[in-house]
Amino acid sequence: MTDDQHLPEQAAVRGLLRTVGDALGHDVAPEWARAAEAAPRHSFLPDRVWLDRDGTYRSVDRREDPAGWTAGALADEPVVTQLNDGTAPGDPSQRWPSSSSSAPSVVFRMLELLDLQPGMRVLEVGTGTGWTSALMSHRLGDANVTTVEVDPALALSARVALKEAGFSPEVVCGDGALGWGRHAPYDRVVSTCSVRRVPAPWIDQTRPGGVILTPWDNPWICWGLLRLTVGENGTAVGRYLPVSSFMLMRTQRQDLEIHGDVVQDGRTPQLSTTTLPRRQVVRGDAAFAIGHRIGDIWHAWQDKPADGVADRLWVATTDSTSWAAVDHDGGDHDQFTVRQHGPRRLWDEIERAHSWWQRNDCPGPERFGLTVTPEGHRAWLDDPANSWPLHQ
Repeated sequence: MTDDQHLPEQAAVRGLLRTVGDALGHDVAPEWARAAEAAPRHSFLPDRVWLDRDGTYRSVDRREDPAGWTAGALADEPVVTQLNDGTAPGDPSQRWPSSSSSAPSVVFRMLELLDLQPGMRVLEVGTGTGWTSALMSHRLGDANVTTVEVDPALALSARVALKEAGFSPEVVCGDGALGWGRHAPYDRVVSTCSVRRVPAPWIDQTRPGGVILTPWDNPWICWGLLRLTVGENGTAVGRYLPVSSFMLMRTQRQDLEIHGDVVQDGRTPQLSTTTLPRRQVVRGDAAFAIGHRIGDIWHAWQDKPADGVADRLWVATTDSTSWAAVDHDGGDHDQFTVRQHGPRRLWDEIERAHSWWQRNDCPGPERFGLTVTPEGHRAWLDDPANSWPLHQ
């Protein structure tokens, strides 16, 4: 290919980098700009992708709609590369993303947070398309990058894309929660999928003083990025950063349904009322705090579940032993009917956690942290000394 043929591609990559710089609030660092030019994102995307349009994933095929495909590839937005673990149903309403290429600004923000330096050895969990592996290989050299992908089809396509782009990091098909001990210890471990528990092998395979960077998922709210520094004896401590959500690690999924797994006939709930606005506890900083104070609860909404009920907020424990339902009749008032069942009174716990959040000046994610030890996970506010067990 001649230099003249390269020019449009180079211009497109530089345009994307300018967009990323606007999102970051500063120019992309020169070393990462060079990596992006050597390994452009669109070179790693499959011919068929799905773009989110108003909550619906629309299929875009490069051969049938080259302009639409290119626009998605060169935009600072995520591009879904797989649905339903590779078995996407025909009904669009049943589709859910199982792998994607993250928005470039998110990728470069995470690379900044890793603070990679020449000679460092990195383990990546979640190869996906292979683009991030290529960027790190350009910065550190192929021999210093190991990437693990649980999906055999994705691992194979990433290997092919990396080879065609001129990179050869080790691509392992396996469970990323186990890490990859062959090349340990690592200076950095980075995950491109979210976790509810930091796997012990990640800590064991990171040298003391090394960093683990992973998206965080809580059953109550999937949101946040966790940066941990590894210490001695299997410990790691760090804080959260407010970055967008990621897909949950497949081996930590827990698919539960309210009526199939939680609410059973013949169970008489305890009746009460509340004035705490329901939607206030399931979004934003309050939800992040509640998720970390309680930990092992999740929620779902149901429209018009019964006569006289406009909608219902369901709350349940991850072990399905306790639940609560908070109803709104659609009227213009601030009181809601609460029904609770099981050994725990979940709505009471939520109210106490919300009050705690307010008493502490409504902290955002950046004031929270996590300490991981062989004994478990402990969440904390402002200082590790102010910690409590995080039940997941």
